[in-house]
Amino acid sequence: MAAASPTLDAKASAPVPAAIRGGFVVTHHVYRLTEVVGSSPTSVDDAIRTAITKAAETIRNIEWFEAKEIRGQVIDGEVAHYQVLVKLGFRVDD
Repeated sequence: MAAASPTLDAKASAPVPAAIRGGFVVTHHVYRLTEVVGSSPTSVDDAIRTAITKAAETIRNIEWFEAKEIRGQVIDGEVAHYQVLVKLGFRVDD
């Protein structure tokens, strides 16, 4: 994603409604947060994807995630299951 510089809209005297922070365009949206736990017998990656896919069935506008905690189940000395606590950020409708 190319970083844009703060500029004035050619038709207006006010800055374009987006700020640049660390190379990312930060819009004026409002976000809510929720946490879910995904699980998988395969991998941490699969547990994260499971959490996001399932949450997306009932939550609109999911735009980012953060893996907060990783844990798992051990059976007979082997990893049997992965669990990942995932924080989701979703945009509140305008």
